[in-house]
Amino acid sequence: MNFPELEFQIKETDGKLSIFDSLRKKYLILTPEEWVRQHMIAFLIQFRNYPKSLFALEKGLQYNSLQKRSDILVLDREGKPFLLIECKAPEIVLSMKTLEQVSVYNKSIKAPHIGITNGINHLFFSMDEDSSNFAQIPDVPKFM
Repeated sequence: MNFPELEFQIKETDGKLSIFDSLRKKYLILTPEEWVRQHMIAFLIQFRNYPKSLFALEKGLQYNSLQKRSDILVLDREGKPFLLIECKAPEIVLSMKTLEQVSVYNKSIKAPHIGITNGINHLFFSMDEDSSNFAQIPDVPKFM
């Protein structure tokens, strides 16, 4: 994983590992994607000062007639979408398909910043107001 060292509460029940989600206040099955999601959430809160209260996780959304769920949505202080992140398992290579997935979700959400991560690589993009296209940025967007 390409994150600073982070502490998590992990337990085993019936041979399955679970990780405590500090935002939802419950244990979740520890899948590779959940491991990445929990690391990204903890990183944003602990190292980038994103407020815990402004996260929405696995939020349902409608795209055309399909029901989808975004991984991480961070709202701004006015309650509007700020950053939408799609998490993949570490063995999944980030590709144009991954970027298209978060872009499709963002057509409904309309966040000015999007990101994709597999825990090893993290790519972030911000809306370029001149071209109305997303342009890659070097780091996580700064939360104001």
